[in-house]
This record gives sequence, structure tokens and C-alpha cells, in this order.
Amino acid sequence: MIVPDAIRKQVSDLRDQINFHNIQYYVHDEPQVTDQYYDQLLRRLQEIEEQYPDLISPDSPTQRVGAEAAQQFESVEHVIPMLSLDNAFNEAEMQAFNKRLGDLLDHSDELEYCAEPKLDGLAVSLLYEQGLLIQAATRGDGRSGENITANVRTIKSIPLKLAGSDIPEMLEVRGEVFMTLEGFNQLNEAQRLKEAKVFANPRNAAAGSLRQLDPAITAERPLSFCSYAIARIKGRDNPSSQYQQMHLVQSLGLPISPLIEQLDGLDRCIDYYRRIALQRDSLSFEIDGVVFKLNDRSQQQQAGFVSRAPRWAIAWKFPAQEVMTRLLDVEFQVGRTGALTPVARLEPVNVGGVIVSNATLHNMDEIHRKDVRIGDTVIVRRAGDVIPEVVSVVQKDRQPSFVLPMMPERCPVCHSEVIKQEGQAAYRCSGGLICAAQRKEAIKHFASRKALDIDGLGDKLVEQMVDLQMIQSVADLYTLTLEQVSSLERMAEKSANNLLQALEQSKRTTLARFIYALGIREVGEATAEALATHYQTLERLIQSDEDDLMQVDDVGPVVAHNIAHFFSRTENQQIIRQLLDAGLNWPDVQPSDIAKSLSGATYVITGTLAKYSRTEASNFLKQRGAKVSSSVSAKTTAVIAGTKPGSKVDKAIKLNVPVLTEEDFESLLEDTE
Repeated sequence: MIVPDAIRKQVSDLRDQINFHNIQYYVHDEPQVTDQYYDQLLRRLQEIEEQYPDLISPDSPTQRVGAEAAQQFESVEHVIPMLSLDNAFNEAEMQAFNKRLGDLLDHSDELEYCAEPKLDGLAVSLLYEQGLLIQAATRGDGRSGENITANVRTIKSIPLKLAGSDIPEMLEVRGEVFMTLEGFNQLNEAQRLKEAKVFANPRNAAAGSLRQLDPAITAERPLSFCSYAIARIKGRDNPSSQYQQMHLVQSLGLPISPLIEQLDGLDRCIDYYRRIALQRDSLSFEIDGVVFKLNDRSQQQQAGFVSRAPRWAIAWKFPAQEVMTRLLDVEFQVGRTGALTPVARLEPVNVGGVIVSNATLHNMDEIHRKDVRIGDTVIVRRAGDVIPEVVSVVQKDRQPSFVLPMMPERCPVCHSEVIKQEGQAAYRCSGGLICAAQRKEAIKHFASRKALDIDGLGDKLVEQMVDLQMIQSVADLYTLTLEQVSSLERMAEKSANNLLQALEQSKRTTLARFIYALGIREVGEATAEALATHYQTLERLIQSDEDDLMQVDDVGPVVAHNIAHFFSRTENQQIIRQLLDAGLNWPDVQPSDIAKSLSGATYVITGTLAKYSRTEASNFLKQRGAKVSSSVSAKTTAVIAGTKPGSKVDKAIKLNVPVLTEEDFESLLEDTE
């Protein structure tokens, strides 16, 4: 087929634009166009390539997935071995490393280092020739690895073609493939929904995703890449320092660590390590230490190598966040909705600088899946502020006498019967508000910011009040006296007065907040808002049956059953009457045209909106009668895309579903007021 020159130029221009915007997004984190505009560019390129297949080339941005599934990975010999690093575990070992280098180089002045966080991922090598990615390989044993080119081509942060005009004839870059914490959580949630294997941590998820024989599976996984070294370069001068090398790599369109720094002397290295350690829990990806490399490449060559590692680099590791300890017992905690959660009681152990003696086991299904027995040696994981969890069992230490934890037949708090609804993983206490554990959690929820927002009524105060039998239910909050409150631990008269004023202020609320505050199982903010809009009065809601409730948007059979069951219970009706008698009130919910202006429409929200939370955006749409779904289908009216929207936009494009920007969303709201 003859391809007009104008079409060839258009394809070339589109590819250049797409590659430029990829670099701005993945390398510099400074997108210059909306995701919708970027998608339009990519879609136009796809259309032209479909019309003129001869124009398709391996470096085209459309060719991220296209290879057939492999039977096995081929072996690749590394021209330059991919060595590992020696480790330091404390300041003294870092000082010894610095002294060894100074002695080896006969260098009395302070040494200069290049430092960056050590990503917890999978090391890979990328080979470019004439600017095109021709091969990618795993580290393997350091001498040879596996050819994973087809899989690496699916990772959007890895350019298929290098950027710029001064491109080396040949470039081999080493780096780390990893998974962000958000991507890891999304992947595991998707795996659970499919009843497929969930991954223990982001590193395992990245490694498992990268070693799929079918590149199409890898393409679905949220993988990222960060460069850390140039192994070989030809046809362009190799910079004289490690730091300059990395910025050359960045100028060619490959991501580098945004936290990379040049450091003069050991003291600044120690300070850098401490700074990164403080940032560790707030990062969007996992790191397990800091890598220090001599910055001067001539000094690197002079220092040389030992058999398995360079003498001029070291990884100063953070304290372990996965450790082994012994499971002493399993106890069951009762939550606000009555769900019993198994909690592992552990032999105390230091995990990432924190002494851990308790860890979550999630539910009985997880206990069976991980085959946990009391007495086992277990691996415990802690990531940031996340509750520590039991990751797995060390099976080789298992003894025949170790027993499987059993769900109690009676609630450990109130001794009511423990029940399990068919099709649900959770076991629940049937005691309801007679259960002290549920009372505490119900009161905490009632007072929370998104519910009645009772300022000053914290968790410890609630626990004191319930333990002292000062309050039995949420209604009792409004009978408290100054004398009672000021008698509590650490409650002076002024603080007690402030709490009573906050309780008085909380009486003026909205119907939606009141419904949410009642703590009905599976009724969140959005559902409470929908119920308030639909019924307009509390009386109409209380009198509704399950069939009627299912006429409300996003209320299915399970939620309808939970709502009807809650309002049918005498004790709940009594507490609601007490609350109303205490003076809780709200303005009338007025029907309006807004509530029907988007009736019949279904929207999906993805990515991060600058001006609205996901909940706020959903509520605005639901107030206008629209449905908000979590998945894209041919029946979706439109997808509203913020920054970094993920695969939902791709699916929308395939289904010809419109994709709206945040500006489009604001216009939609204005047009439907």
C-alpha cells in the first residue's frame, strides 16, 4: 500500500508528541496536557496505523502489547555482569566502608558520593541500539538472566525509543522494576475479586508480574521503572560522575529517582540516610535502604570489584519490616458492626523500629488460606502506619501439636451467639447494642467527623464512659452533665464544658448525616445521601420495606436487608426516639429538579480530581439522579478522569465511552443546576 508523505509526517509527529508527553509524565512528573488530550493523540495514531499497517514499527507507542505468549524465557548473557551490593546495617559499618575506600584510594580528603533510596523491586537491564529498545533481561545469577523484552515493552514508564537528538549508538541501562503501594493494593483487590492468588508484598507482585509468559497479563499490572546505572554506552561521551550519568539517562527519557543527591563526605551521607528514613513511610513506593556510590567514576574504576560486588558502592539497609516470630495465641476482637476479627498475639518482636506483639489475621478464610496454627513461627509485616499483619507461616518449624484457631461460638464480650451469613466471610456477634464492644464502636462512629462531628469526643473518652457505665447508647450522650464529664480522667471543667457545647451543636445536623451516624451496616456516606434524597423524611425511611428500599440508587438486596433489619429492631427504634426527644433535628430535604436532571445516566470516576474528593464528586452526581459505578461498561454514560486515571480510561476508549476532564465535570454540574 502506498502511504502518502503527509500521512508519514503525521504519524511521525504524533509519535514525537506522545513520546514527549510520556517523558513529561513519567520522568519529570510534570504533565503538560490532560489525560483526555493524550488519549486522543494515541487514538489518532492507532487509527492511522490500522489504516496503514506498513507504518507500524516496534518503537511505536501503540505497540506496548503485541507479542505472543512465550513457552519459556530465553537466556541472555550479560556483557557486563549485574553484580549485587554489599550491605551496611548501622552507622559503624557505614563508617568502616568509608574508611576502607579512603585507605584504598589513598584519599585523605572527604569522598564524594551519589546517593538514592534503594527500591524494593526487581533489577533489570535495558539495551538500546540506535535509540530503540531491543532487549530487556533480568539479573538472574549476575552472569546471565532471562529475556523479558516483550514484558518490559508493556511498562509505560520505559521508553521504546530514546528521546533527544544526541542519542548514543548503544546504551545499556540498569534499573529497578517496582510497583507502587497504590498499584499493589489495586492489584490484590482485583485478584481477590477473581478469587486468584494475592501477593504478599509489592516486590513479589512486581517479580511475578514481570515473569509472566504472556505479555498481555504483564500489561494489566501497574509496574513502574527507575534507572540507577549506565552499564555500557557507545557513540557518546560517558559522563565522569555517577550523578551526571543519571541525569544523562533522564535526558534520554528514562526515569531516575527524584531523591538522588550528590553528597560531600560521610556526615552528609549519614544525614541523608536519616532524612530518607523519616520519609520512608510517606513514600508511594517501598524502599529498604539507601544506596551510596562513589560519585567520581575514575575513583570507581580505581577501587574495582570483589567477586560479587563493587568495592565503591554499598546499600545501607533499614531495619527489617518483615521479621519472624512465634504465634502465641489467636484472640477475636468485636468491631462496630459485630464482626469478629482474629488477632494474632505474638512473641514481641522489633519490626522496622517498632515493637510488635499483635498483628491482624483479617478473617477465618485468611487463616485457612495461610494455614496458620497456634505455636507456628510466622513472618510478620509492617508497612508504615498500616496495622502489622501475619504474611505467612514457616512450615518447616511446624509441630504436630500446633492447633488451628477456631471461631468461638459465643461473643467474647457479651456471650451472645456468633452467626455467619451465607456467602459472607465475616462472623458476627448477634448481640447488637447489648454488646459493650459494639456500643463503644457505634458511639465512636456516631461522633466521627463525617457523622455528627462531635468535637472533643475521642476514642479514649468514649471507652471511659462505656467502661464506667456512664453511657449505654448514643442517646445517653445527650443526658451527660457537667459533673459527670468533669469527673473523667484528664477532663478539667473547661474541657468538660467544651464537650457539652459540642454535643449541643451536634444536634443541628442533616438527615443524611444522621442516617450515616446510626452505623447501619454497609450504609456509607453516599448511600445515606441517596436515602435522604429519596425518602426526604426519617419516618418514610423507617417505614420502608426491602422491596421499596431497592428502588433507591445503589441499594441492592444485602444493603436493603441491613437497613430494614436495623429499623425493625425495638432497641434501635427506642434509641432513635430518645435522640429526637433530646433535640436532634435537621432542615427539611426539599425535592428539586437537580435530583432528576441526570436521571438514567451512569458515570465512572477515576484518577485524582484537583478540586473534589471522590466522595464529593459522587455525591454531586447522585444528587442529580445519576448512578456512579466502579466499573466501565458499554452502558456507561461517561468516565470522569482526573490525574493518573489508570486502565478505566483505556477501557472507555475501547468501548467508545466519552472521557470527561475535571473541567468538563464542572461544566456538567453547572449545566444541571
